[in-house]
Amino acid sequence: MKPTIRNAALAVCVLVATPLIVSCAATSAQESTGEYIDDAAITTKVKNQLLQDKSVSGLQVTVETYKGRVQLSGFVSTQEEKIKAEKLARGVPGVRSVSNDLIVKAD
Repeated sequence: MKPTIRNAALAVCVLVATPLIVSCAATSAQESTGEYIDDAAITTKVKNQLLQDKSVSGLQVTVETYKGRVQLSGFVSTQEEKIKAEKLARGVPGVRSVSNDLIVKAD
């Protein structure tokens, strides 16, 4: 193959491959594909723990995860339920921190 054709082919390959590689890389403001999948698994595990525990209103709690940081939001009936939900979330492997934004309903 002639050098100019080879160089042109190489340039095309680099131009095509670079955006694909960069789009999978993580930045401080964006998750990588792997982090997104890990966070989805963490969210599922936390939600499952909340639903399995009879002392927590799991259906009333929203769980969001970003880079291993879990945010709990929604409404619970008691302060004890709020504390228990946070404890369950912290017990899930891969959870780095928990932001407990649950609100205790006033009767």
